[in-house]
Amino acid sequence: MRYHNITKDDMLNGEGLRVVLWLAGCDHACPGCHNPITWDAAGGIPFDEAAKEELFAELDKDYIAGVTLSGGDPLYCGNREDVTALCAEIRKRYPQKTIWLYTGYTWKEIHDLPVINWIDVLVDGRFVQQIANSQLHWRGSENQMVIDVRRTCQLGQVVLLDGTK
Repeated sequence: MRYHNITKDDMLNGEGLRVVLWLAGCDHACPGCHNPITWDAAGGIPFDEAAKEELFAELDKDYIAGVTLSGGDPLYCGNREDVTALCAEIRKRYPQKTIWLYTGYTWKEIHDLPVINWIDVLVDGRFVQQIANSQLHWRGSENQMVIDVRRTCQLGQVVLLDGTK
């Protein structure tokens, strides 16, 4: 797995103050994407033990609400196994922190992936420039959903996070 950046003290990519891991690799190529540099799976730098420790050092801080995985696409086929393992490790090490994941895939396409067991919120769907809306909370275009993963899995139907759509 490769990544481009670890953003600290982020307030734009999920609830509360967060750390964001920007992963490399995306095959959606959405027109108008804010991060096209992250599409190349061979771009960025390897996510090694030093990078993981940098991420964990941020999660160690009491005032950090959790981690957000973005990119690129954390669920790009080449990332899925490593992202699942990382989310499982984060959940076990920081059970009180939330895990948000942004993907261009829809809930219907990925709801049965193992990573779903470890995340709290999924922002799904490709960015669609024609229906982009800067007033939306935590998403860029109106087709995207901010899904409360735990409640969705419990109830067997998509439950949106309060305050969205």
